[in-house]
Amino acid sequence: MGISTVMLMFSQNPMQALLYILISFLAMCVAISFHEWAHAFVAYKLGDPTAKNMGRMSIDPFRHMDWMGAVVFLLFGFGWAKPVVVNSRNLKHYRRDDILISLAGPVMNLLLAFVFTGVAMLVPMPNQWIALTVMYLISMNLNFALFNVLPVPPLDGFHVVTSLFVRKNYAVVDFLQKYGYFLLILLVFSGALDVVLGWAATGLYDLFRGFYGLFI
Repeated sequence: MGISTVMLMFSQNPMQALLYILISFLAMCVAISFHEWAHAFVAYKLGDPTAKNMGRMSIDPFRHMDWMGAVVFLLFGFGWAKPVVVNSRNLKHYRRDDILISLAGPVMNLLLAFVFTGVAMLVPMPNQWIALTVMYLISMNLNFALFNVLPVPPLDGFHVVTSLFVRKNYAVVDFLQKYGYFLLILLVFSGALDVVLGWAATGLYDLFRGFYGLFI
C-alpha cells in the first residue's frame, strides 16, 4: 500500500485502514506460507529432508515469517521470508535440483495467483471485503513471485543464477554478490522496481484473466 497511503487512510478512517492492513497481512501469510512450503516440499522430494526436519514443510506462516521482510511486504508490496535451509550433500544433481527447489516457491505463488484469479472471475462475491481479499491474494502472490526471482542474494533468483553460471562465468555470480543489494536499493528508491514489478504483474494478471475469459 505504501506508508503515505496507510497514513492517509488512518487519518480519514482508522477502522477501514485497520481492515485493509488485516487483509494485506492475511494475503501475505498465504503467499509466504505456500511459497516456503513449496521449497521444503520439493527439497524433500529430491532427497533432502533438512527443511522438513526443521518444521518448514508446513503452511503455518509463523514458521516462515521474517518480521522485517513482512513489514516491508505490507508497506511496499514486496518482501522476504526466512530462507529454507537446503543441505546440498543430500541432492543427487545439485545444480539441477537447486534450480528446481529455488523455482518451486515463485511457481507456487504464480499458481495461487492463477487460482484466485479464477475465483475472482467465476465465483460471485457476497460482499466487497471478500472481493477485496481475493484481489489482495492475487496481487500479493504475483508480487512475491516476481520479487523473489530477482537475481539478488538471498532471493530465489540468485540461487538460479548461481546454479546456471557458477562454473561457466563466476564473474556474474561475484558481481551479484558484491553489488546486488546496492542495485536493489537503487531500483527501490528510484521507483524503477515498482514500475517493473507492476508491469510484469499486470501482464500476468491479464494473461490469467484472458484464460478464464475463454470460459465465460
